[in-house]
Amino acid sequence: MSNKSPGFIRRALSGLWNALNFTRMLVFNLIFLAIVVALVGAWFASHAELAPRTTLVLDPKGAIVEQFSVDPAQRALSSLLGSSNQEVQLRDLLRVIDAAARDTRIERMVLVPDEIAGGGLATMRELGAALERFRASGKQVIAVSGGMDQRQYLLAAHADRILLDPDGGILLEGLSNFRNYYKAALDKLGVQIHLFRVGTFKSAAEPFVLDHASDAAKEADAYWMGGIWQAYLDEVAAARKIDALALADDIAQYDQRVVAHAGDLASLALDQKLVDALATRGEARAFLREKGVAEGSDGFRQIDFQAYLTRLGSGLPMPGPQVAVVVAAGEIVAGEQKPGTIGGQSTAQLVRQAREDANVKALVLRVDSPGGDAHASELIRREVALARAAGKPVIVSMGDVAASGGYWISMDGDEIWAQPNTITGSIGIFGMFPTLPDTLGKLGIHTDGIGTTPLAGALDPRRPLSPQIDTILTSVIGHGYAQFIGKVAAARGKTPEEIDAVAQGRVWDGSQAQARGLVDKLGGLEDAIAAAATRAGLEPGYQVRYVERALNTWERLALSLNQGDALGMLLRASGLDLPARLIRTPEARMLEGLLQSLQGKPYAIYAHCLCEPQ
Repeated sequence: MSNKSPGFIRRALSGLWNALNFTRMLVFNLIFLAIVVALVGAWFASHAELAPRTTLVLDPKGAIVEQFSVDPAQRALSSLLGSSNQEVQLRDLLRVIDAAARDTRIERMVLVPDEIAGGGLATMRELGAALERFRASGKQVIAVSGGMDQRQYLLAAHADRILLDPDGGILLEGLSNFRNYYKAALDKLGVQIHLFRVGTFKSAAEPFVLDHASDAAKEADAYWMGGIWQAYLDEVAAARKIDALALADDIAQYDQRVVAHAGDLASLALDQKLVDALATRGEARAFLREKGVAEGSDGFRQIDFQAYLTRLGSGLPMPGPQVAVVVAAGEIVAGEQKPGTIGGQSTAQLVRQAREDANVKALVLRVDSPGGDAHASELIRREVALARAAGKPVIVSMGDVAASGGYWISMDGDEIWAQPNTITGSIGIFGMFPTLPDTLGKLGIHTDGIGTTPLAGALDPRRPLSPQIDTILTSVIGHGYAQFIGKVAAARGKTPEEIDAVAQGRVWDGSQAQARGLVDKLGGLEDAIAAAATRAGLEPGYQVRYVERALNTWERLALSLNQGDALGMLLRASGLDLPARLIRTPEARMLEGLLQSLQGKPYAIYAHCLCEPQ
């Protein structure tokens, strides 16, 4: 046996390993300690007593959505790193506003709309109605802003008082629907797009076959956008107690109004009575200190809406009579999809889950979708029909957009509710098939060969489109449209001819759709939930449950971290941030959904509406 001690190199490696091992354990222990501190801090923050005469600060940051498009772990990481790419659920804002209206400790609300980066006019109208309920409880809403666009202003208009920064402004510009048209570029590349569609006004795919908007598209867009814009003017005028015609004239002559005020947009907004006073943030805080309870040298007693939401708890229903809400938001594509996208299988499964739950007595399908894959839409519609056949009332609540495939999944509801400025209709179908022989020819590539039948290889995009395939696809698209209007007619108690007269791919706003029998009633999500409960014969005290994919243990932990402030403040101190989300055109999003719907199939029928105004 040798008594020789280990050599220098071996001792050095052993020491380095021990140091690395110690460092690894130290780092993991520090992370674990930070998580514990965050959880404990969040627990104490959510259980601390809320003092009387507290002001609720409602300052949503990011897009207001029907449901989160990223999982809890990603949301937690984004929040902890101070990402500006946030999402706020509409349901959470409605819950906070209505709970605060009943909470005797909440004295008033301060609304800061400046960082709302997404959400359509129907969403703003929904929130505006909630602010009116808050005001009806005898509490004041004060809006404080450094400057607003027309979407943010639609919400602020429902405040009792609007304070605008002297260097700010309000831009009400109207609605537009401008698209890129790609035909000339595709021609240069030698790409031929073969479009098959039914519906004079079905213009979703026009950008790929035209260099400009068709007359039919302009006619339809002018009609529904005109209706929504008039509703906007009427809502603002009623909320601010000003004349809608005068407001429209001010917008039409905005250049002259700006010059008359020497370029001072804030002064112009005050003169137009769009705001009540001009105030810097410091002056606004002083005003709020006078109205509320002063705390500290420059503050007032307040609670952020996210902290208040945490206090309200999870809101998970207990066993008992329930109205289930299934959210169908985003593009409609085949298969299993994450939240923020409607999956033919995954969304149908959620409807089925609500149908099979004995505690669920009625269902609300909340739709916010411009459409997508026709077969995926049909799978969801079938589940809605099965829920009704099982004796459970189904009420459809339309959000910002429920058009084309979005209307397809809605048509079988017992009642369809929409906001006056919801975008709906677009009952029509199209299919596209690109061929590339000219493109390949520019590269000196030619395709040739034989097949055993005229159809063999006919769907090869390297070859010109054959007359047989043209005939087949035209017939298939026609059949799809006949199915669409036939199902709508059966669901709405009308003839296919009556539906065809208001279909043809034409888009309507909610009020126009109601006048044509495509929508039953005008109202928001809360109205639809109440209607579902009434149809099911539920007594007051019923519970509302959102049927969604169950979270796993890690996602629940991440979500709990996201609701606390301690760890977020710790990491945000590092100054880290996440990159901004890339901006994509509506056409690019539609093509992405179309390609996803194909999933190896030679073709797919698509029911989509590129009809969201800018």
